[in-house]
Amino acid sequence: MLLWEIDRPLVELTAIYGFERAARAYRASLAAVSGLRSLVHDFNIPGRIRAKRSLYLAAESSAAELLDEHRLRSRAGLPGDFLDHGRLLETFGMARVGAIVSPGAADADPLQLAHSLLRLGVARGARLFDAEAVAFDPAGEAVTVGLGNGREVAAKAVVLATGYAMPDIVHSKLQTVSSSWAIATAPQPHNIWKGGVLIWEYAKDYLYARTTPEGRIIIGGEDSENVIEPGARDRLIPQKSRALAERLAALWPFAETEIDYRWAGTFDTTSDGLPLIGPVPGAKRVYAAYGYGGNGITFSYLAAQLIGDLIAGGGSPLLDDFALDRDVGMAGH
Repeated sequence: MLLWEIDRPLVELTAIYGFERAARAYRASLAAVSGLRSLVHDFNIPGRIRAKRSLYLAAESSAAELLDEHRLRSRAGLPGDFLDHGRLLETFGMARVGAIVSPGAADADPLQLAHSLLRLGVARGARLFDAEAVAFDPAGEAVTVGLGNGREVAAKAVVLATGYAMPDIVHSKLQTVSSSWAIATAPQPHNIWKGGVLIWEYAKDYLYARTTPEGRIIIGGEDSENVIEPGARDRLIPQKSRALAERLAALWPFAETEIDYRWAGTFDTTSDGLPLIGPVPGAKRVYAAYGYGGNGITFSYLAAQLIGDLIAGGGSPLLDDFALDRDVGMAGH
């Protein structure tokens, strides 16, 4: 799911940082999805990336907060339409009190996309080394990276894109590790909701769903910050799978809930929903590209743009917005 909408609603992000800064982050995320699609198209990259709309569903009995979100998005120049209960039911057949439907999202096969981008990098001169990075020394003329196999790599600049396994030189008060569970149904192209829109909820631990080109329904959620140890997380797969199948039936009663695949994963979020992108404090010429949250791939594209420009001598106010050592506080305080 390549969403441009950020885990934190624009209303909440505005309360934290003020409207201009919050809107800038949202507009940058929207442009990042468009940029990723253009990259795939311009280089003819196999990745099965498909333009999609997103459907942001009310999770409570009132749509008032979602309507406030829509109004603020409109003020920020972001695309989308508010659907009340009647229009939502008529258009998408979903019985929620309201939703925001927006263009500009996409979906893709992430493994195929990643492999295709790696092949493109190699074709353009990149070299790949399969080893664990265990030490970083930014003190010399070059940054030296020590590998688990005893070898070293030296570079003028190092970009850390190590997911939730942060090296010791990175410190962030904003990062939180979470687990999520997901299921994929048997193919049922005759039962897919209109347009295969990408679905998620106006809630902290939201339900999310998409379809595949083969007509499977993938639905995930049931997130937890308390169960992150891999063994404990995976032991919950049967229980969480049943819960997700029940939630799918409630969301889309037309679905066949036979499960073909079920899995769990660990991911990172930040307390404000924004990525960690930019220089690593105290480590010269070392940069961080941590997407995190529900926008990891989108934010990773954005990180590539921002860090590439920064290394080339440019800059952007977004680097302050996404700084690893930024302060998170209510606007005006």
